[in-house]
Amino acid sequence: MAFRWIKTHAGQRGNELEDQLGKEAVSNKNVDECYNRFLKSEVMSELKEKSAKQWQHEWSRTTKGAITNSSFPKIVDRMKLTINATSNFTTMVRGYGNIKTYLHKYKTIQNPMCPCKQGDQSVDQILFDCILLELDRDKLKAVVKIPNSWPVSKDKLGIKCYKKLQRIHGQHSIE
Repeated sequence: MAFRWIKTHAGQRGNELEDQLGKEAVSNKNVDECYNRFLKSEVMSELKEKSAKQWQHEWSRTTKGAITNSSFPKIVDRMKLTINATSNFTTMVRGYGNIKTYLHKYKTIQNPMCPCKQGDQSVDQILFDCILLELDRDKLKAVVKIPNSWPVSKDKLGIKCYKKLQRIHGQHSIE
């Protein structure tokens, strides 16, 4: 990680915290200069931890992104994952995109019924109920590996099964 000048703070994670800490250091006259007493890795680790705590606090309080929050409620768990964010995965985690309930909500299609005819096609219906995806669901259950625990919470699916989630919706067309 490198330090660099950024014109504005808009959208730069950690920059607001750095700014706050810098202002506190400049305004505190009782602080001795001790630049050579801390390893850069220690400072970076502490900044990363404080940023993650602040981010978690804001993530827990927001009402936006509720479907994504249900899949990844803990920021630190999500940050440990390297995810190839395919359009299918994004649709399943965010709850919008190529899902009939979403398309129906915005009057793109007239009928939100799932192709399996067992209810409206939503993220939960695709993950837990659609009979056309029973084989894919069995694969998810095998990855979860908790006997008699289906359906599991979406956060368990998000952390344990994100690779399988990338494929499940893509095999289920809205047509």
